[in-house]
Amino acid sequence: MKKKVVVIMGGISSEREVSLNSGKAALEAIDRNKYDVYELIINDPMDVVNKMPCDVDFALIVLHGKYGEDGTIQAMLESMNIPYSGCDPLTSGICMNKNMTKKVLKSSNIPTAPWLIAKSVDSIDYDAIEKIGYPVFIKPNSGGSSVATFKVDKKEDVYEAVKKGLEVDDIVIIESFLPGDEYTSFILNGEVYPTIKITSPNEFFDYESKYATGVKGATEEVVYLEDSLQNQVDTISKKCWDAFNCKAFVRVDLILSDGIFYVLELNTLPGMTKTSLIPKSANARGLSYSDLLDKIIEYSL
Repeated sequence: MKKKVVVIMGGISSEREVSLNSGKAALEAIDRNKYDVYELIINDPMDVVNKMPCDVDFALIVLHGKYGEDGTIQAMLESMNIPYSGCDPLTSGICMNKNMTKKVLKSSNIPTAPWLIAKSVDSIDYDAIEKIGYPVFIKPNSGGSSVATFKVDKKEDVYEAVKKGLEVDDIVIIESFLPGDEYTSFILNGEVYPTIKITSPNEFFDYESKYATGVKGATEEVVYLEDSLQNQVDTISKKCWDAFNCKAFVRVDLILSDGIFYVLELNTLPGMTKTSLIPKSANARGLSYSDLLDKIIEYSL
């Protein structure tokens, strides 16, 4: 008998459009010979309760941002006794919170860039920023897809960047800028898949370069690093998997600066559009998009 799977997409965060694109791709790729598939577009957090089809066997969550990656929907699904894809509410909530993520990374001796937070423009600690040193990245604490993310080179521009970040979140992260190349490591059921290197035509891997195609889009290619660097990636990835108690799948974003990999963040519900990173990593291991979805469902149950 086929499992009844609902694909949950949309949501109320700034990443709604990305989620809808991811959900559409998942709906097209999921194996209809194995699953009866239903679409659930979330316009309000309570839609997961009020619009849920009856007798669902599994929820494939393709949400991003607030009420998606933060553990809220996961907790609601648990209360409804519906199995779902990915990490549990606690892990999801911690990984969505960049400040908490970096605290766990630091306590686990996993390299991450120095940082501080601001909860208002009046609480900006300019002296602490000077100690970190310019340039810095200023971004929402719980946002994703590089929304409202700014590279700031001087003190005079900090106020405006923090102000814009606070328009989309209650806390803003001010993080040391580490020069170097960006990479991402996809982990499926504890196994580290091929590493992807990201080269952006813009100053950093911003929203446009993440989701655009053609010359405006980032170049994302599977790379096979020299042993010492690949061992770093594998070790850090596995440490993250264990430290955050991940389940089924997760993506670890890193930057290679002066020969050391630093963790930027963890994504418990990575993008699943046709230009997304983890389908590329899976494909390099011979796993099609449809097979990847199948594995995510299998390892989540």
